[in-house]
Amino acid sequence: MAVKRVLQYGEKSLREPSKEVHKVSKKITELVHDLLETMYAKNGVGLAAPQIGVNYRVFVIDVSTNKEPLNPIVFINPKIIKKSGAVIAQEGCISFPEAYTDVKRYKNIMVKALDAKGKPFVLEANDGSLLARAIQHEYDHLDGILFIDHCVNRFETDEILAKYHLPPVEPEKLLDEPELDKELNND
Repeated sequence: MAVKRVLQYGEKSLREPSKEVHKVSKKITELVHDLLETMYAKNGVGLAAPQIGVNYRVFVIDVSTNKEPLNPIVFINPKIIKKSGAVIAQEGCISFPEAYTDVKRYKNIMVKALDAKGKPFVLEANDGSLLARAIQHEYDHLDGILFIDHCVNRFETDEILAKYHLPPVEPEKLLDEPELDKELNND
């Protein structure tokens, strides 16, 4: 178990899709511990395996605040099975140090996954909560999608990225999200 180096935006494997986990083996258990240690060391809310260069469908999240005890949640082979509503919120990423921009996300989601012991569970996160947004953010990492692909304003996001010496948005990676746009225009 160790704090791992987090890949930075621009490194190729952040854009690669991850493989399913076939067995929650010792190797996967160690990966989960490394993800948690690294996430806490970097003061993150979540961390996906591809961010430490391991392309497996695994991520961890902990949305507890300073006053609360740690409450890590492990997601192995997650699938978002329900989503509704829309929200715009500031988001950042450990792979984009200090860069934050407005992104579009679903307000309510339901996800099913395996926990650290390989036991299936279903979790609902609603009202555009940090948990709902974090699950979507980390889930995207498993498919090589980054939070900036959901940005509200590409040019503003490019300015923010440039300020932190990060590459610009990749226009071909921007997501067309008619469902979210429709929801946001109805609000």
